[in-house]
Amino acid sequence: MAIAIILSGGTGLRASTDIPKQYIEVNNTPVIADSIGVFERHEDISKYVIVAADEWTDYIMKFTGDKFIGFAPAGKTRQLSILNGLKALSNIASDDDTIIIHDAARPFVSAETITALINACKTHDGAMPALPVKDTMYIRKGDKVHSLIDRDTIISGQAPEAFLYKKYLNANEVLLPEKILSIKGSTEPAFMAGMDIAVIDGDENNFKITTKQDLVRYIQIKSGNNESIRT
Repeated sequence: MAIAIILSGGTGLRASTDIPKQYIEVNNTPVIADSIGVFERHEDISKYVIVAADEWTDYIMKFTGDKFIGFAPAGKTRQLSILNGLKALSNIASDDDTIIIHDAARPFVSAETITALINACKTHDGAMPALPVKDTMYIRKGDKVHSLIDRDTIISGQAPEAFLYKKYLNANEVLLPEKILSIKGSTEPAFMAGMDIAVIDGDENNFKITTKQDLVRYIQIKSGNNESIRT
C-alpha cells in the first residue's frame, strides 16, 4: 500500500506573499489543489494525510477527495511536520507500506514520478527523484575558490520522496529531540540511518514554488499570465 503525506505547513516568506504560497488561487483554485489532485487520482495511492496549520484546515477540506483521511499538525520545522504526518499513520500504515512525502507547493508532480517512486521502494528502503547539476561547481573558502567539484557526481534532489514506513519513522525518531531540528531534506534521516535509497530521474517541470519568480512561472503555466491572483 502507498500512502501520501502532503506538507502544507509552510509560511511562504520567500515568495513574499500575504498568505502561504500553497493557498494562492489562480482561477479560484489554490496551488495545493493541484498537488492533492495528483494523489487523489493516482491508482496506486490508497490514502493521504495533509500536514497543515489549524487555521487552514476548513479551507483545504474544500479540495480533498475520497482518499483523504485527515490532518496532522504542522511542526516547528519541515522535518517535524513530516514526523507528525508519520505519527498520524501509526494505526493505519503497515511497517513495509510505502510513504510518499510531498510538498503542497510543488503542484506539477507527475503520475509517472509517483509510480517510479513506488516501484523503486519494492527493492529499496526509499527513493528520491533528482536532477543533474548543470552549472560548474566550486568550493569556496573565504573570498577565494578553494577547489572544484565534479558536477557529474552531484545531484539536485526533488520531492516527492518515498520510504518504507517503519524504517523511516525510526530514522526520524532517533534524531529527537535536537538533531532533527537541523534536518533540511526528507532523505537526510534515511541516509543517516543507513537506509538504502534509490535515485530516480527528476522532472524539470516538478518545481517548488519558493520565490516570487517561481510563483510567476506557476501563474504563466496555469493561465497564460492573463488571470488575476489572490495573494
